[in-house]
Parts: sequence; structure tokens; C-alpha cells
Amino acid sequence: MQAAARILNFHMSYAAAIAQLNAMTPELYARAGQPRRKFSLDEVRVLLGALGDPQRHFPSVLIAGTNGKGSTAATLASILAEAGVRTGLYTSPHLERPNERIRVNGAEIDDEEFGRLFFLVVEKAGAFVKEGRLPQRPSYFEVLTAMAFLYFADHAVEIAVLEVGMGGRLDATNVVEPLLSIVTDISLDHTEWLGPTIAAITREKAGILRRNGTLITLPQHPEANAALGEAAMALGVRGVNAAEYIPAREPEGAYTVLALGRPVKVNSPLTGPHQQRNVALAIAAAVELAMRHGFAVRPEAIEAGIAQTRWPGRLEQIASGGVRWVLDVAHNPAGAWALRAGLGKILKEHAQRVLVFSCLRDKPLGEMAQILFPLFDRVLVAPIHSARAAEMEELLAAARATGREALATESVGDALRLARECAAGGVVVVSGSVYLVGEARGFLLAEKAGEA
Repeated sequence: MQAAARILNFHMSYAAAIAQLNAMTPELYARAGQPRRKFSLDEVRVLLGALGDPQRHFPSVLIAGTNGKGSTAATLASILAEAGVRTGLYTSPHLERPNERIRVNGAEIDDEEFGRLFFLVVEKAGAFVKEGRLPQRPSYFEVLTAMAFLYFADHAVEIAVLEVGMGGRLDATNVVEPLLSIVTDISLDHTEWLGPTIAAITREKAGILRRNGTLITLPQHPEANAALGEAAMALGVRGVNAAEYIPAREPEGAYTVLALGRPVKVNSPLTGPHQQRNVALAIAAAVELAMRHGFAVRPEAIEAGIAQTRWPGRLEQIASGGVRWVLDVAHNPAGAWALRAGLGKILKEHAQRVLVFSCLRDKPLGEMAQILFPLFDRVLVAPIHSARAAEMEELLAAARATGREALATESVGDALRLARECAAGGVVVVSGSVYLVGEARGFLLAEKAGEA
């Protein structure tokens, strides 16, 4: 009986943690009449101080950017784990479960630990709010960040690879003192929070740089290059250009680069030309950690780590029900262009091409539709579970503006069923929102498991 009670309490605590976490979204705060949050690293530092400053118990690498930072983080973490380094990985958002965001050597935090750490953080925060030591309760992301730091400290990681949630300067992850700061490709996104231009957004992301620290990046948009260069010079930052790890010509699959004085075969499961840039950043970071910070990373570990990278929902392909499914979380114009480039060969191989699409209302829906919709014979739009979801009529209007008449569906499951019928053995691409891809992936993997 006692064992059964413990199991019941565990499941209840995890379920309660998820329910409370889901109530921390800005949309639900707004509905409750709470004012727009004013983010401050001071508040995160106070909370972490009350928890024993777990972020000081391990070195870290901090990664900011608009697109590619998750792929870069996952690749670097895989390389370090293959090198025998106990590695924490913190990423966002998740596809299906928030546990996905917090991992050690590839294994996500289990439900019991998730529930325990969640209530540890929120109870400490609640007490501090009552005492006036915090002006407001922490956000969804701040809670998860504190949980990740506690988990990494508890599990004695030797290094943590941290993906910035949004921006950089005021992001909760930016309380660490990183060994390396990596900045991936920057484009317009989250303009309400980060600024209306690429230069303004870049300055926010450059907030992860440290005086006399190291920046790893690649040449990109001129405005981003200029803003990053100015920030780096002002802080005396040493810049590392990862371009030497990009192949001279776009290869048809695997390719070889020189790293740590040896040829390294790059055979990443993350496909698409844009992933060559993300892999290059990860290689450059691994080399820096080996050469300047004493981590035992060898060329063999770089090669194996790249090949073993797991980062679903990025041009991920699933064969199920006689259809070739391609899932990609492209959720802004830059991501849509990268997806379009990655789909070139796939779409040519199929006579029937169907797109299942949805996105959030604060995204440039019209621009994304113009990039993607003309590639497909049929477009289906689906509702997603988010208070920020674009209305169905907005999605249909965006399709009409491209010359396509989209079909509205009642649910993601309904969209997948109709897509399968329309594709008739062809290809179905699911994209536009992390929420959409996560739910669709759950359906498809369950279906595929049933076929086995």
C-alpha cells in the first residue's frame, strides 16, 4: 500500500507540476489581468541565490541566435558526450514534453525529478514574493532554467551547453559566465521584444558576450556582422570564425573537414544546407574547448558526436501509412527559406506534395506562406493548442494571397488523415509551428509503432 501511495503521489506531483507550469504562459497571465512582465536578470539571480547558485557549479557554453541555435547545441553536446565529458544540455522549446529541454548525456530528466525540482523552485520563489524579496513570480522559462541548473549541479555535469530562449542580454540563461559564446544566424523574429531591425536584435543577442571572452560565429547578414563586431571590440572579445569547417562546395551527403589536425568525416543526421553552418559552429566550439580549456575532445569524438546527434523535428523524415512525412519546426521566414532549400530534392521525387501548416499570430504569416505554399499541390491548415495561435481565417486568407485555396481542418489529427488521403503515396510536409510539429510527431510515431 505504501509503495502504491508513493507511485500515486509521484504521478500526481508530476501532473500538478505540468499543470502549474502550463499556467505560467504570458497569455494566461494577461487574461488574469497581470501587467506585462519586466524581465530582469537581477530577479533570476536572487532566485538562484536562494537555491544555492547551482549555475556556478559547472562551466558552460552559451548559444544565442534566431535560427540554428538548438541544432548547434545538440550537436556540440553530442560531441562532448562522445568524448566522455558528462554534458548537460538545456534547450527550448520542446516538441512534446518539457522534460525534453533538460538532458544529461542525451537522457532527459525523468518525471520524478522534474516534479521535485519544479516544486522546489516555485515554492522558494513564492516565499520570496511574499517576503518582498522578489517583485513577481518567475516566468515559465525562468522556472525551467532554474530547474535545469539544479539538475546539472545535482548530476555533477562537467559542462553545460545552454541554448538562449530569446534574445540574450536579459535571457535567464545569461546569468552564467560562459567559457564560449556562440551566435548563430540572426534574422527578424520576436521584434516586439528585441527590436525592429537586425542590428537591434543582434545587439540584444550580443549580450551573451563577456569581457575578454570568446565569440564563435559565422559571417552572415551585414547588419548582424557589424553589430556583433562592434560589441566584440568594445569588450575585447576574441572572435573565432567557424567558416573553415564548412565545405567549399555543397556536398551530396557526408563531407570531410580538418579539425584538431586530422580529417573529420561530417555525416550529420540533420539534413539541409543550413545545417552545415550549425555543425561548423559546433565543431569550432569543440576545438576551442579542447585547445584552450583542456577538455579531452579528439577528432574521433567530433566525428562520432556529429553522427550520433539527435534533434527531432528538423527536416525529420518518418515513413508511415504509405506516406513520406517531413517534419520541420520552421517558424519564421528565415526558417521557411531554410526548409524550402532542404526540400528541393525531396519534392522533386514525388508527384503528390501536401503541406500541413499552422503558426502563431505574432509571426509574419503572409511572408511564410509566400515562401512555402506555392511548392505544394495541396495546403491544409490546422488549429494548434496555443493562446497565440493564428485564427483559421487568417491562415486561409494567407493561402489565398499566394494563389492557393487551403482547406481548414478541425484538428491536427484530422489534418494528418486528410493529408494522407491527398498525398496518395507522395510526401507530406508538416511545418510552421513547434506546437504543430510536436503534436503531429506524437501521432505519427504512435501510428508507426502500431505498424511494427
